[in-house]
Amino acid sequence: MTTPIALIMSTAIAVAVAVPSAGAQTSSASQAIPDFSGVYYPANQPGGGARGGGGGPRSGGAPPAPQVPPGPLPPPTRTAPLSDGSRGRAADAPALTPEYMKKWEAMRDSRIAGSSESDNTAKCLPPGMPAMMNMAYGMEVMQTKDKITFFSELNDALRRVYLDGRKPTPAILDDPTYAGYSTGHWEGDTLVVDTVALRDNTYIEGFTPHSDQMTVRERIRLVQPGVLEDRITVSDPKALVKPWETVKTYRKAAYPNDQLREFACAEGIEHAK
Repeated sequence: MTTPIALIMSTAIAVAVAVPSAGAQTSSASQAIPDFSGVYYPANQPGGGARGGGGGPRSGGAPPAPQVPPGPLPPPTRTAPLSDGSRGRAADAPALTPEYMKKWEAMRDSRIAGSSESDNTAKCLPPGMPAMMNMAYGMEVMQTKDKITFFSELNDALRRVYLDGRKPTPAILDDPTYAGYSTGHWEGDTLVVDTVALRDNTYIEGFTPHSDQMTVRERIRLVQPGVLEDRITVSDPKALVKPWETVKTYRKAAYPNDQLREFACAEGIEHAK
């Protein structure tokens, strides 16, 4: 019996529709991953976060609202901490265990007395995680398939987030750093990052201390074109009564304000003497 040509053709078309090509799947997957690349400044920076002039193309539609350039950012502290804790702790500050509250109180008393001992910025040291994500002087995000790099203008701090499935080795865990060791994966359009191996001479927020057991989880996504959100959760069974959460928002800079400058902290302190 001869099969009608029309039946053969309709069957072939149905198979082609039901089984998309490997190339189409790859294209769809690649489109699902957003590109965070660019230079960002805090969205709540003085002047309405306008230093970067916003992000994304501006062709078509209504013109952007006028932006008021912010005043110059203050220089890094030279002889005294930026905050001495004399007004106590903010209502949303990390809740500390009694042991670590005593540490905070000792640092507060030292800072009130004018010491910069607990101020890493004054000593030209990296702010550490998660404090470096405050990015008061801006940050650049560089993205590839296997790695995302965050570069902070403040003290030229650098951190890398590995996306290729690698895990921290015992040697890495035994050698903590200011930025720690970060690995990430994508959940839809959200980058989920876990950071471990953090030095315990850095601070969670302000000068809130932590232990060597602190870990940080971030959920980073573009909430709208040119606006990056970082939801941060800090866990520390020794220092914190409960995990502490905060949200940072950054606005992408446009040309010609998309260039970071060398911070040169040591040089600045030398000139300030």
